[in-house]
Amino acid sequence: MRLVFLGPPGAGKGTQARLLQQRFGLRQISTGDILRAHVTRGTALGKKAERYMLGGELVPDDLVIHMIESELEHTGSGFVMDGFPRTVAQAEALDRMLARRRQPLHAAVLFSGNRAALIERLASRWTNPRNGRTYNAITKPPKVAGIDDEDGGELIQREDDRAETIAKRLEVYDDQTKPIADYYRKNGKLLEVDALASVDAVADRIAGAIGAEHAGT
Repeated sequence: MRLVFLGPPGAGKGTQARLLQQRFGLRQISTGDILRAHVTRGTALGKKAERYMLGGELVPDDLVIHMIESELEHTGSGFVMDGFPRTVAQAEALDRMLARRRQPLHAAVLFSGNRAALIERLASRWTNPRNGRTYNAITKPPKVAGIDDEDGGELIQREDDRAETIAKRLEVYDDQTKPIADYYRKNGKLLEVDALASVDAVADRIAGAIGAEHAGT
């Protein structure tokens, strides 16, 4: 099964990607996590990408496409792409990459939801800086406020989850990312889900629509 997840910040794409990874053994390819790892390590890519990420802007296509192509070289046939593509140009580039590998995309899952509710959800997100695990004070709180359930370390609120950055991120999404839904709709590969439904309900909707028989293909 080869999927891409689309939707505005705060829609729960990362949570669902991790569930599908656990359920079907798919590899989650999270553009955000990979970029942040590059920033932390101080790589050339990380230094170039950091100024865009901190400003709530999309990292330029050429940087992200190069990174994704490298990731696919180390990925089997099944994956969930979380955070890529974010522009039509990136979607077209991904199709070309997969065509060369003779592994076409099965579906693009669009997470939709009320804007005000998504803003509230996003502003309530907290992250474990050591491994990228996320919590939400509203929908998925840690057992102890500010503390990771598993390693007991401190949780932080990322710069791009702070209130002053959220409005900019949503503007960027509207301007540059939503057109991708039309791209995949025209190709007959778009599946829409209610991002504000329960985590289990969304997961069942995706698995039922795609079909477990595709999990290993």
